[in-house]
Amino acid sequence: MNRLLGGLLAFNAGAINAGGFLVVGMYTSHMTGFASILADNFVLGNMTLVLGAVGALLAFTTGAAVTAVLVNWARQHHLRSEYALPLLVEAVLLLVFGLLGATLNRQTPFAVPLTVLVLAFTMGLQNALVSKISSSQIRTTHMTGVITDLGIELGKMFYWNRTASPIESRVRANRIKLRLFGTLLAMFVAGGLVGAAGFKYVGFIWVVPLALMLLALSLPPLYADLRRAARRKALALALKEAP
Repeated sequence: MNRLLGGLLAFNAGAINAGGFLVVGMYTSHMTGFASILADNFVLGNMTLVLGAVGALLAFTTGAAVTAVLVNWARQHHLRSEYALPLLVEAVLLLVFGLLGATLNRQTPFAVPLTVLVLAFTMGLQNALVSKISSSQIRTTHMTGVITDLGIELGKMFYWNRTASPIESRVRANRIKLRLFGTLLAMFVAGGLVGAAGFKYVGFIWVVPLALMLLALSLPPLYADLRRAARRKALALALKEAP
């Protein structure tokens, strides 16, 4: 289930990242790039770009922090929807972006459009969510780590083990990881193709199906928690009214 969710969210991130570039001219999940923009333009004295990079970095960090707050709050309350809550927030944000995206191009104090901050916040939210689910083994909003890990496993797979070497010391690729990283990369690229085409030919509204997909993923555990809370409330009321 974690691998399935990782693949779906990698597709989602690829779509938002590539499609968002056509709208705002920035890859809003690439915090390495924004950190470099900050450093380069600080030296060059271009404070407008520095301010924009700071805004994107803060938005991404805030999104990750919100995921941590929601997941830990749900765990403290023993809820089944600990991971569904950030998904719900992301779905709502994407719905707003899809339905009102054309009106979100106003400038902010960080010298970038509001769309940049919304998308960066969403990517931070999602990346932290997958990190929490997979115990920091999977990332879905950027592929640098995924491609690195894929290359490591490919190197192991093609490593020439000497026939005389003991079996326990032979280098072997982890084929489960190979499939996982290959799937994440393929889904991210597929999402990028869909996202770019969607923004080019349909516009902001194409994001709505992605939002509905995330909403569908988040609703079952949320509904289960609501039902359990209702049963507990009914039981408490019955015990209170019992003679």
